[in-house]
Amino acid sequence: MEGTEKVKKVFVIGLDSAPPEFLFGRFLEDLPNIQWLVERSIYGPMRSTIPAITIPAWMVMATGKTPGELGLYGFRHRKGGTYNEVWIAHSLMVKEPGVWDYIAEKDKKSILVGVPPSYPPKKINGWLISCFITPDASSEYTYPKELKSEIERVAGEYIFDVVFRKENRDEVKEKLWEMTEKRFEVIRYLIEEKDWDYFQFVEIGLDRVHHAFWKYFDEHHHLYPGDDNPYRNVIIDYYKLLDKEVGKILELLDLDETAVMMVSDHGIKAMKGAFAINQWLIEEGLLKIRNPEILEEGRQVKFEELDVDWSRTIAWAWGGYYSRVFLNVEGREPHGIIRAEEYEKVRDEVAEMIRGVRGPNGEKWDTEVFYPEEIYPVVNGDKPDLMVYFDNLSWRAAGTLGYEIPYLLENDLGPDDAVHSEDGVFSLYLPEMESSRNMRLTIYDFAPTVLRLFGVRKVLRGRSLI
Repeated sequence: MEGTEKVKKVFVIGLDSAPPEFLFGRFLEDLPNIQWLVERSIYGPMRSTIPAITIPAWMVMATGKTPGELGLYGFRHRKGGTYNEVWIAHSLMVKEPGVWDYIAEKDKKSILVGVPPSYPPKKINGWLISCFITPDASSEYTYPKELKSEIERVAGEYIFDVVFRKENRDEVKEKLWEMTEKRFEVIRYLIEEKDWDYFQFVEIGLDRVHHAFWKYFDEHHHLYPGDDNPYRNVIIDYYKLLDKEVGKILELLDLDETAVMMVSDHGIKAMKGAFAINQWLIEEGLLKIRNPEILEEGRQVKFEELDVDWSRTIAWAWGGYYSRVFLNVEGREPHGIIRAEEYEKVRDEVAEMIRGVRGPNGEKWDTEVFYPEEIYPVVNGDKPDLMVYFDNLSWRAAGTLGYEIPYLLENDLGPDDAVHSEDGVFSLYLPEMESSRNMRLTIYDFAPTVLRLFGVRKVLRGRSLI
């Protein structure tokens, strides 16, 4: 393809949760630098993986492997042989090579900033700053270790994430801007001071601003406070901040020999509410508890407060942007009751019940239930038995209980007005591109495309776009 023979470097702009409806549509004319790129790019909506969430999606993108192959189904995972013991996703769980590992075979150097999950930092042929799961700046968060002192000289105490589910929205906004400006200051430093071939960063701030401020700008949101609210322009103002920072980056890149990609792990949309899945499981007789009176106390109840009668329980669930439902299987769970020969029948019955859930006004939901072994070629790690998208992801799952009805107007874990959607964004600028080409693609097309730019061919899911 014309322009590819001139490519010597690849620079990847990762914008967590950027939706095509905004980046290529509603906001584009307010983003001159991003618009310049898009108008000279192969671009379009990029279908995310299942589940469409930050972890595992960024690593799916980088490795070309499914969540099943990676053994990553979300930020947290259930420890095998337990009911609710949890381990948190981290970099050491990722055994598959990323694009930076493949190009290292050709002695190409990479810089990675904030690509999840990258804590604790792993050795790469280049330089790495870990991601939002890093505990804080007192941790060892760089490879090599000496890079940390360089970062602190440039930007002071590095910020990995902000607490966004809090009522003080002024503080959330202030910290978001501070985090983002520091991140881009560091990125510019690395562009200029290091010898690199591949550079990828992920800005988590866009995801946080969506979740924290969605109801303030979306006049169709059920909690929209009105046109005169003080946060109505926070989201578009953050996009403008990103555009300004992208412009500064473009000035530092030699665009005659650098391919510039812009990608997101998934999209975003309004949250219609949260569905208390465990409360529903109790109502349907699938989850049995010995202390039902706790649900009548008029307060939010955590799952850990339930005295579950596992000898009569068929299923329980975790909340999140998608729901993970677990079955109580004999020989697998400590007090399992579902016999192996009944597993498929019981799972089908539970799935059918979940698909039949209707909305608070009796409206039909577009709910999808996935079986991991049917959507992934390999299923590693601690998989759920069912993965549920309530009403096309418009309804978040709440793992807590104790409500009058299982339909909640808001997220149960603190203010959060948005949910994920399945289409993220992709754009690829190549040297000498003077026009754009629109197309649809999947998250699995990213790795083969990057590798082709470096003349590397590997058998991966997806296809190269060039």
